Amino acid sequence: MSDTPKDPRRRHSAEVVDGVGKSASRAMLRAVGFTDEDFAKPQVGIASTWSNLTPCNSHIDELARRASDGADGAGGKGVIFNTITISDGIANGTEGMKYSLVSREVIADSIETVAGCEGFDGLVAIGGCDKNMPGCMMGLARLNRPSVFVYGGTILPGTGHTDIVSVFEAMGAYSRGDLDLIEVKQIEETAIPGPGSCGGMYTANTMASAIEALGMSLPGSSAQNAVSQAKRDDCKAAGAAVLELLERDIKPSDIMTRRAFENAITVVIALGGSTNAVLHLIAMASTIGVELSLADFTEIGRRVPVVADLRPSGHYMMSELVAIGGIQPLMKTLLEAGLLHGDCLTVTGQTLAENLADVAPYPDDQQIIAPMDRPVKAESHLRILHGNLAPEGAVAKITGKEGTRFAGSARVFGSEEEAQARINDGTVVAGDVVVIRYEGPRGGPGMREMLTPTSAIMGRGLGSEVALITDGRFSGGSHGFVVGHVTPEAFDGGPLALVEDGDLITIDAEADTIDVDLSDEELMRRRAAWRQPEPRYARGVLSKYARTVSSASTGAVTDLPE
Repeated sequence: MSDTPKDPRRRHSAEVVDGVGKSASRAMLRAVGFTDEDFAKPQVGIASTWSNLTPCNSHIDELARRASDGADGAGGKGVIFNTITISDGIANGTEGMKYSLVSREVIADSIETVAGCEGFDGLVAIGGCDKNMPGCMMGLARLNRPSVFVYGGTILPGTGHTDIVSVFEAMGAYSRGDLDLIEVKQIEETAIPGPGSCGGMYTANTMASAIEALGMSLPGSSAQNAVSQAKRDDCKAAGAAVLELLERDIKPSDIMTRRAFENAITVVIALGGSTNAVLHLIAMASTIGVELSLADFTEIGRRVPVVADLRPSGHYMMSELVAIGGIQPLMKTLLEAGLLHGDCLTVTGQTLAENLADVAPYPDDQQIIAPMDRPVKAESHLRILHGNLAPEGAVAKITGKEGTRFAGSARVFGSEEEAQARINDGTVVAGDVVVIRYEGPRGGPGMREMLTPTSAIMGRGLGSEVALITDGRFSGGSHGFVVGHVTPEAFDGGPLALVEDGDLITIDAEADTIDVDLSDEELMRRRAAWRQPEPRYARGVLSKYARTVSSASTGAVTDLPE
């Protein structure tokens, strides 16, 4: 046991199981199925986000076993462990939603903790919902061991081409009187037909696409149906790929470079992806040690068009994009247009350009991806706004269908629940700019998504007549004239805390500005009278998060260096 030369791929596991001094470690592992032969193999940790609390993750237990089989078949030893997940779709509009973004940090912490303790040589992480995907990526980045990320896959459409956002918007239509309870229940019963992540280009599909473009998933992983042989095969291939990465000592830091993050941003923009990608990509870059800022989204956005007609602002679902080839043909088109860095290394061990060399174009008759010379929008839909309401920046998703400029009177609320009640009862009317504050990373805490109020606005037919701004954030399913991530947040004394009912607010998505019509002197007068609210939680994970979290403009991470 002590004389056997160490396999260079077993840099971490050898410390745990080699030699007579590790007899106790081996005894423990024998009880869970290890054999003498297994102790000599590289160990591949399989981080599973399985849970039956959400359809996004309800099938991932099988996928984790497939990944473990792939590692075993390639000469390694797969070891499955779980981390948590929560469901935004279930928690939206409740106090529980404050745990959503917090869960990203908990997931990263737990993957780092388990892998760091147990001595895994490489990892596969399988995510299937909004926060567990960037959480997995941040855990892999912290460990910096040969790793592959696998997306759990997209859900299929519900009856009548419905999805989770259809249900949220049905509730708004009911409050307006356009649907009765039976019609709402019919949508509720049929919109979510089985396993998989929410079906539009919402946050889950956005982040899956970004991670594939980043080079950390195998080609095609982001565009597969959750219930498919292709997804099962993807998982098995990922387990085997880690052994090849170990052989070549290719680590996340070799793949997650500045140029790779630029590729990820480019693909997110082309697909019309979620505003959450801004928050998560900055957080992932921070974790791996790459400088990325809000300004990068603006700079890249000037040259990258939106070409995908995907929900929530468009018509099609991810499963329909899967049917015509996924994102690989789009990436090849972007590469040929000079918009992607083809020399970036990926988890295949090849460059992005090499991976795309033999990819076929989309069918001629498809309607989902527009030609580059006739895009859905000539520049990015993700607008980084600055002004006296957001000196450090804010993030808007403006497709142009809402218009590009909105001016209206502030209607101010101190919480999502308060705003939701006033939208439903008709207090919010055309011409209003709904301001929801004290929902930022520290003030919420947890930076809740505002899918419920934005869906209510759309359901009440006010999507083009009401704007909404917040220091919280939005679901990828939100659409309309919405601005989030306003920084500094209100809890820290940001200008959003100083707005009063009736103040004139102007949002300009061409000039990329967001301003309140108040003089510097008036803002100073209001600031002098403002007092920071007491924290909403004194103990527990939300309190700990609020004390450690950084600004949304730096990714809302909890491990930012001093």
